[in-house]
Amino acid sequence: MSKLSIFTELWAFMRVRKKWWLLPILLVVILFATLLIFAQTSPLAPFIYTLV
Repeated sequence: MSKLSIFTELWAFMRVRKKWWLLPILLVVILFATLLIFAQTSPLAPFIYTLV
């Protein structure tokens, strides 16, 4: 099972069930997760923590 299968199933669910209100929520969660990952592995971490 590939890692992208979760995203493809979620996309298919939103497309079939017309749950487009989930898209902004998922984008914010992905953005926040990316920021946290970047904050842990970057020398700019102290500055990012003051923003969050």
